[in-house]
Amino acid sequence: MGVLDGDTIEVMHDGTAERVRLQGIDCPEKRQAFGQKAKQATAEFVFGKQVRIATHGHDKYGRTIGDVIIPDGKKLNYELVRQGWCWWYRKYDLDNAELARLEADARKAKIGLWGDPSPIPPWEWRKLNKKLR
Repeated sequence: MGVLDGDTIEVMHDGTAERVRLQGIDCPEKRQAFGQKAKQATAEFVFGKQVRIATHGHDKYGRTIGDVIIPDGKKLNYELVRQGWCWWYRKYDLDNAELARLEADARKAKIGLWGDPSPIPPWEWRKLNKKLR
């Protein structure tokens, strides 16, 4: 099990490493504010543990898109939003009322990256910092 960043992990599946991009969320980039904290939060949930993947296909980079089910049966994607380490990625999961609610609750409570008065969404940060990624 490897954690590449907050929203991408690598799991061993049938003896082969498989990259999994978490469905419906977008964490800060590694060099962005809160990027390392998001990666650390993901690692705390999955490192050295057995997880299940509910797949939703593949992205343009060949990564599996999926919900990562952690040992307690919860979805990692949702837990990261609940703890305020990422955005609900509306562009790719528009009708997800649960992620919408979890993000709104985290924003209201000012937890995780929502403690920052003006956090920059990763999709905007990527546009401004193409050379830093």
